Amino acid sequence: MLNNMTDTEEGEGGPNSQGDGNPKESSPFINSSSASDVEKSQQYDGKNMALFEEEMDNSPMVSSILSSLANYSNLPQGSKEHEEAENEEGAAPSKKKPAVKAPSLGTLMGVYLPCIQNIFGVILFLRMTWMVGIGGVFGSFIIVFMCCSTTMLTAISMSAIATNGVVPAGGSYYMISRSLGPEFGGAVGICFYLGTTFAGAMYILGAIELLLIYILPQAAIFKMEGLEGADMEAAMLNNMRVYGTIVLSFMATVVFVGVKYVNKLALVFLACVILSILAVYAGVIKTAFEPPVFPVCILGNRTLISKGFDVCAKVIERDNGTVTTKLWKIFCDSEFLNATCDEYFANNNVSEIQGIPGVSSGILAENLFGYYLEKGNFLEKRGISAMQDPDAPITNSNRYVLADITSFFTLLVGIYFPSVTGIMAGSNRSGDLRDAQKSIPIGTIAAITTTSIVYMSAVVLFGACIEGVVLRDKFGEGVDGNLVIGTLAWPSPWVIVIGSFFSTCGAGLQSLTGAPRLLQAISRDSVIPFLKVFGHGKANGEPTWALLLTASICEIGIIIASLDAVAPILSMFFLMCYMFVNLACALQTLLRTPNWRPRFKFYHWALSFLGMSLCLSLMFICSWYYAIVAMVIATCIYKYIEFAGAEKEWGDGIRGISLSAARFALMRLEEGPPHTKNWRPQIMVLVSMDSEQNVEQPRLLSLTNQLKAGKGLTIVGTSVVGTFLNNHAEAQKADQSLRKLMETEKVKGFSQVVISSNLRDGTSHLIQVGGLGGLKHNTVLVSWPRTWKQAEDNLRFRNFIEVVRETTAASMALLVPKNIAAYPSNGERFTEGQIDVWWIVHDGGMLMLLPFLLRQHKVWRKCKMRIFTVAQMDDNSIQMKKDLITFLYHLRIDAEVEVVEMHDSDISAYTYEKTLVMEQRSQILKQMHLTKNEMEREIQSITDSSRGSIRRKNPSNLQSQQSSEEPAGVSVEEKPEEESVAVSRPKQVQLIHNKNPTSPTTPTGSAATPGSAVQMTWTDKAETQAAAGHPEQGGVKDIFNMKPEWESLNQSNVRRMHTALRLNEVIMKKSKEAKLVLLNMPGPPKNRMGEENYMEFLEVLTEGLNRVLLVRGGGREVITIYS
Repeated sequence: MLNNMTDTEEGEGGPNSQGDGNPKESSPFINSSSASDVEKSQQYDGKNMALFEEEMDNSPMVSSILSSLANYSNLPQGSKEHEEAENEEGAAPSKKKPAVKAPSLGTLMGVYLPCIQNIFGVILFLRMTWMVGIGGVFGSFIIVFMCCSTTMLTAISMSAIATNGVVPAGGSYYMISRSLGPEFGGAVGICFYLGTTFAGAMYILGAIELLLIYILPQAAIFKMEGLEGADMEAAMLNNMRVYGTIVLSFMATVVFVGVKYVNKLALVFLACVILSILAVYAGVIKTAFEPPVFPVCILGNRTLISKGFDVCAKVIERDNGTVTTKLWKIFCDSEFLNATCDEYFANNNVSEIQGIPGVSSGILAENLFGYYLEKGNFLEKRGISAMQDPDAPITNSNRYVLADITSFFTLLVGIYFPSVTGIMAGSNRSGDLRDAQKSIPIGTIAAITTTSIVYMSAVVLFGACIEGVVLRDKFGEGVDGNLVIGTLAWPSPWVIVIGSFFSTCGAGLQSLTGAPRLLQAISRDSVIPFLKVFGHGKANGEPTWALLLTASICEIGIIIASLDAVAPILSMFFLMCYMFVNLACALQTLLRTPNWRPRFKFYHWALSFLGMSLCLSLMFICSWYYAIVAMVIATCIYKYIEFAGAEKEWGDGIRGISLSAARFALMRLEEGPPHTKNWRPQIMVLVSMDSEQNVEQPRLLSLTNQLKAGKGLTIVGTSVVGTFLNNHAEAQKADQSLRKLMETEKVKGFSQVVISSNLRDGTSHLIQVGGLGGLKHNTVLVSWPRTWKQAEDNLRFRNFIEVVRETTAASMALLVPKNIAAYPSNGERFTEGQIDVWWIVHDGGMLMLLPFLLRQHKVWRKCKMRIFTVAQMDDNSIQMKKDLITFLYHLRIDAEVEVVEMHDSDISAYTYEKTLVMEQRSQILKQMHLTKNEMEREIQSITDSSRGSIRRKNPSNLQSQQSSEEPAGVSVEEKPEEESVAVSRPKQVQLIHNKNPTSPTTPTGSAATPGSAVQMTWTDKAETQAAAGHPEQGGVKDIFNMKPEWESLNQSNVRRMHTALRLNEVIMKKSKEAKLVLLNMPGPPKNRMGEENYMEFLEVLTEGLNRVLLVRGGGREVITIYS
């Protein structure tokens, strides 16, 4: 046992193990062993598992796979493996590869600290104080609380998903795609990738802003000294673009050369972040005892730029005299006291206030509410009055601190939100965690709690320590160009400046490292075909092409050059990603899928929906036009994956939603049949397959597409002869053939294949059980059996007639296209022509509805519709035409109307000749397929018919018998057949009357049959030959050798043949050139004696027509004049 287990474990993942090298989902459960049959027989020989030997081929013993199940991992190669691969380059090929170390990271190092590093970022250091100054403590606290609540709720949902199984690298993309399907996963994965990429651009812009404004201003290529307004802003943006491109190129090179350098510097960057935050808190504590000296010069109530003067005063006392200062020289035309000065300068006093009064100063009350500014507004001190002429022009504006952008609440939300992103850092490292399902929830939620406390406390402390005009001074122009948060830090502002610079550089490197790997994970899933090229990389798996694309997209953010403009863009993408994480958790919880068993129990669908609502609200709060653009991008990707992406089945929640919605809809449909206004043909297409399981009539599906145009239900069904156990493979092949043809013909529907002992039963099963619940077919489409006259196809036409009978019994409509090969394909176009409808009997409006549906398709769109109806001698054809035109007007159907008059006429000799040939052929075909027992029964029926004929010649002897006995022989069969004709054929079509003057009539009596009104006699020669054939049988004739007698003709058949010929003559005259003729299909005979005759009638009725669609209604109205 131990030896066998060892062999199994070594085989897994060994040199002989097979795999495609693609990080797709695999399973160790089934067919994971590649041992030969001999090895298997030896392995299980002598064991106590003989009862399960049959299952051993596809269901391995539990003992043999426990190890692989416990250590199952499906992680794609991450940055750690890339680093190991780089270190092993150049090693001797014979050197044995070292064993892979087990994951060893705990909650602190694996989740908590990486999340802390990713969440704290550039916004905290560069924009947090400005946000508090503009939005006020109250407004800023609301913003921070909303954003932190969103990430906390998202973290709860993410923890539930992450603890519901192994989460490979790819983080949120993997979670969403496996929960919501490849379409949502691909769309949101691309959004998350774009968000991460633009985050890299934001971090780089933040680093450049720190460098050029606070660390090394003289490094600016485009000088800003002496410039003001738009010129200075343009120079600043150009500097950001040049240096941003340089830094981006350097960082991309570092990432390309080796990820190991980024990983080794990660702890340094993390230390910079933590030290900077600690320095801020230390500075806040220090302000309570000893506030730092950061004076701010105020002219009137306007804040002055601190550069260009040394003393915040107009004049000073020196050597017992009054001397003007540098500030005087800035606003006046000379240094003398009698100089002409700026009006605002002359009317207002200069005062100096403390920039950081400290926690105990009570400045919090002043900073409690917002102070939103328009672009170019002065930063004014609250509580100080100023003398100003509103009509006076503004001069020396470049000497004041001005608002660089128009600010409003929603803008602050968009700029701040990136500072709470980064919560996915722990889930992305799940492969390196000792216990991922324990560490991810604890570490992520703890990190969000910590950062939320820091952010909320920072809002309050900044408002309580720093003067409002300093808070609103984005670039520290009023405090000697210092970073505002740096003025609060202890022991020196440089701690914050240098720390934030390195932390933003590190965050940029992390973004440029993570984004290409995310794109590589999406590309390797093959859900977006055109991204496959980005799944390749260097020999060690480094995503080179993905890195190149990432750098190119990042350059777009660099060209925008404004941190305030880039931040809302990545906010959109991250918010969309978080929204779908919440949606995935909510759906899985509500649908209660069996596989939803997360170890993290503190979640609820209501919390997930609240998080999703917050994300959606924040998207539109931040920027409604960016939100729309992000949604359009996601929608386009979704539709692209839906139509062009690879088919993936990941057991996603969208399929669960579809099943629940389908079940709900089906239950609603069960409540009752559809209203006439909602009726449309739900078609069951019956096709036949050849020996290779290919469809014999592919144009049936073309016609289906033209009738349906993708609407309603379509089922394409066929039957395979055999048993389920023996012919299952054939059925699968037939199903694949149907699906392929449906895809080719663009028929949206379902395929269904049944296996039955014979085709007749299989077709019957399809008609009976097709569909589900209330979603069932109401129309059957079957092709005309064109070779029915051939003896070998006798069974086929009998099956066809059974289909007609069964659809009639089931109250379904029936469509029978004749000469289906001549019907147009979907690619053809009729530029002109007519669709002719011959409305003979009322079928509920099917004949009106079908041409209308066909003309919606591009094949038939140019064809005109014509409706013909038949009038008899005693009908008013003019009134009929008026009524029909009015009826079509109310139906909103455009069609030409024509009433065809068919007068009564004698039955021609040609009609009798056709009838004779038909009946003789019918008898011969019948006898060719009789078994011995059937032949005996047939002879008995002929004998009974003969006796019935004798009784009809002696009606007086029959009167008493009919009162006590059932009618026998032909009279029993003819009567219901005649009744069926009377029901299905209106008065104007019953054309047969006794008009032939040469036809002798039969004796009238109570036993006379309804069909005996018209008879003809044979010649004496024919009668003599018929009587001399078998005189000894006394009326039982040899049906193989006899010639039919005129008196044995079924007069019902004669009349039907007469009708078919007359109608065909009229139809050929009017509709020979029509592109399509729609015609009422007569009902089948109720007895089975005249099936061949029925086929002959239909053949005569449609003879000479190119395309005919025989239509039989389902017994209900399908079209209405009402709205």
